[in-house]
Amino acid sequence: MNLIRHTPFLRAVLLHSITAFGGPQGHWGMMVKTFVQQRKDVTEEELLDYNGFCQMLPGASSTQVLTLIGYKRGGIPLAIFTLLIWIIPASILMSGLSFLLDYYEKIAHPVAFFRFIQPMAIGFIAYSALRTFKIAVHNTITRVIVIIATVATFLAFKTPWVFPILIVIAGIATNFSDKRIPQKGIPPKQVKWGNLLIFLVLFGIAGYLSETATKQNWENRKVFNLFENNYRFGSLVFGGADVLMPLMYEQYVTRPQSKRIIENKRDVLKIEREAFLTGSGIVRAIPGPVFSIGAFTGGMVLKEEGKSFQLLGCMIGVIAIFLPSALLVLFFFPVWHNLKKYAVIFRSLEGIRAAVVGIMAGAVVYLLNDHIFPELWSQNWNILLDLGIVVLTFFVLRINRVPAPFIVIACLILGAIA
Repeated sequence: MNLIRHTPFLRAVLLHSITAFGGPQGHWGMMVKTFVQQRKDVTEEELLDYNGFCQMLPGASSTQVLTLIGYKRGGIPLAIFTLLIWIIPASILMSGLSFLLDYYEKIAHPVAFFRFIQPMAIGFIAYSALRTFKIAVHNTITRVIVIIATVATFLAFKTPWVFPILIVIAGIATNFSDKRIPQKGIPPKQVKWGNLLIFLVLFGIAGYLSETATKQNWENRKVFNLFENNYRFGSLVFGGADVLMPLMYEQYVTRPQSKRIIENKRDVLKIEREAFLTGSGIVRAIPGPVFSIGAFTGGMVLKEEGKSFQLLGCMIGVIAIFLPSALLVLFFFPVWHNLKKYAVIFRSLEGIRAAVVGIMAGAVVYLLNDHIFPELWSQNWNILLDLGIVVLTFFVLRINRVPAPFIVIACLILGAIA
């Protein structure tokens, strides 16, 4: 692969990685703006398919979608470079936080610099939902799917299984009609099992080594424990950061304080409650993937072993938590792409795209209700200003003349001076 040919794309990925605030929903809106409208790396239909497909997999969904954009442009090598460029900036920031936490007691309070990031992200999601609605919704069944998915997402936004369940049900619903059958094309290619085999082998080896290291009290057992913990999180978490954070909290904060662990005097991986809450708050305020909190937790659990081990913990935390997402998406996507040649899968795509639109619309309603609506009539000028940022972001995006990073920069500057 000629990387020089893909330099403009990788530069766009880097700019996206340092300006993509707002979590997976906000990332989606910026992907539409950058990689669909401005660069035309993928079509909006393709991006919808990628997002719907990734919602059915565990792991970091926005990371998987961006990886697939790189995969489409340049195969597995470019997909890997895309993944690395996307995760490295946020991972460096969160690694640094694990070292700086002792020196800055007030870091737990996000600075006003990020004041308008969340309302800006809501505006991005609303804009993306409107654009994709025009592309994905054309008949009665897809309209019904959008309404149901919107309501379900609003009511169960923090339930980990809601997104994959909606995707599957929507795909089944559009198969009740056999009118939309694709033309016969090239027969499906043979499935390559390499990535899935690597994923399963690593899962088994990580579990075995972690358990053995603990039982036999290996000198560096915490390194093996850390890799197993984060690899397990990256392999089994559906629902993104809202599910990942409670699992990490239980593993690193609650479990070490349990009666059984204390009675057995086991030296397990642990993080102080205040430190964990600080990290989980800061990671939502910086650009890039929320799963980069793996770098922070990795550094914190090995902090007592010395600076070199703390740095090693940051690196292991990042690698272990993102590796399953990459292996799963790069294995299952070719399988999914082949299956799309069958009529039943082809018809399912119509429902899946409509469900994605509903999920985005439901996310907008949920975030507005969570962040703005409760205090809208309380004469709180800050809330009115937040609502103004949502509306302004939406209309600036509709004009389609301002690149997404400039909108982010403007909101950061406004937050600093407001």
